[in-house]
Amino acid sequence: MPEPSRNVPGRILIVDDETSMRTVLAAVLTSDGHEVRAIDDGHEALRLYGDRSWDLVIQDLRMPKMNGIDLLGKLKALDPAAVVIVMTAFGTWDTAVEAMRLGAYDYLKKPCDNEHLRAVVAKALERKRAGNATTRAKGGAAQEAEALIGNDPRMREIMDVIRRVAPTDSTVLIQGESGTGKELVASAIHAHSLRADGPFVDINCGAFAETLLDSELFGHVKGSFTGAIADKVGLIEAADQGTLFLDEVAELAPPTQVKLLRVLETRQFRAVGGVTDRRVDVRFIAATNRNLEELVARGAFREDLFFRLNVIPVTIPPLRERRGDIPQLSGYFLAKHSSRTGRNVTVIDEGAADWLKTYGWPGNVRELENTIERAVALARSDRLTIEDLAACSSSRRAPQGPIAPAGPRGAATVPPTGMNLEEHLAEVEKEYLRQALAATDGNMTEAAKLLGMTFRAIRYKVHKHGLR
Repeated sequence: MPEPSRNVPGRILIVDDETSMRTVLAAVLTSDGHEVRAIDDGHEALRLYGDRSWDLVIQDLRMPKMNGIDLLGKLKALDPAAVVIVMTAFGTWDTAVEAMRLGAYDYLKKPCDNEHLRAVVAKALERKRAGNATTRAKGGAAQEAEALIGNDPRMREIMDVIRRVAPTDSTVLIQGESGTGKELVASAIHAHSLRADGPFVDINCGAFAETLLDSELFGHVKGSFTGAIADKVGLIEAADQGTLFLDEVAELAPPTQVKLLRVLETRQFRAVGGVTDRRVDVRFIAATNRNLEELVARGAFREDLFFRLNVIPVTIPPLRERRGDIPQLSGYFLAKHSSRTGRNVTVIDEGAADWLKTYGWPGNVRELENTIERAVALARSDRLTIEDLAACSSSRRAPQGPIAPAGPRGAATVPPTGMNLEEHLAEVEKEYLRQALAATDGNMTEAAKLLGMTFRAIRYKVHKHGLR
């Protein structure tokens, strides 16, 4: 990566209660041609920043009048695009995570040598200017997140996190069930970031065998293994200057976890069969439908890698936990697919709406969109009815509604006349299999993910129940 240009001056505000540090920082940066104002009070910094003409703020973390975390939070509230470098002599993991969570551009530990400071400042100023230009040029890019629709408080919080974290380079970990929109959140973060003009590269970590995944991620050199007839650029290198989205990161094998940890720590990697390290400038976003903390506790996922990925955690709620958003989502998908298919379907009638609001949606927003899309294609009029939903669904799924989980312990009841438990459980299992297959258009790999099963297990059960 070319070194950032240092000959373009910027307006820099320094906030540090230590006189000697303010003096040194001001001297170094003024000598590089920057316009510098150095003060010792966070309250004064907020007053000065009010005119929003500052390109960069360099602030201490521990100050007596206002601590640095509070100042950072208020600066980002005042201006979400503010570029802030945090410096501290008391660096800890917790404070670093909190600073990055609040949107700090970088986190440096004192003492920091002058050349490193200059490089970080130059890069921060470059990003600030690129961000301003991108905001003006990309126009409708904010619509990338249109499908992150909802008034549920948790969704509003996620949208706010996207706005605050996108301009940073902080690593983001997105957790949620399959179909909740994890890739959409990742795309929205990239689209609103200072890397928006760079590549957005995604990979499903569960879709490759371990040896093949290493080659996909890190690339390989010619002759490194049988079939390596030429050098190959890996996806990490392909994402240079952009964002790499690691979907289903929980599926990484332990050796690959070690290699990824090194990349996150050093931004360096080595191709399979290579002997030299390569450096990249990549922002990492990871996602999983599994609970990584539980996997760490069981020893199935590295704790240090979890900490590196979990700098900015985002948890997307399943659709069944935010049913109030279903009407809005349904209307959005209705308009989207009516336009795409050239159908004039403009209304969801009461019966169809009631079913859409009460169905369990094991496939979440993805299943909702697929259902609306198929129903629009099969609709008999300009009104979407429950018959249209039935026409695109299994006979038991749409008109009669799904089998719902029993709920809290004690909610299930045994009929007075008794029951055949094995037959009942078999029917429940069969119905969940049918729903998962319908939600994924018959893709057993995706259906297995929805149900937390292996491909072999779902293949066996589909055959056992005579499903297609």
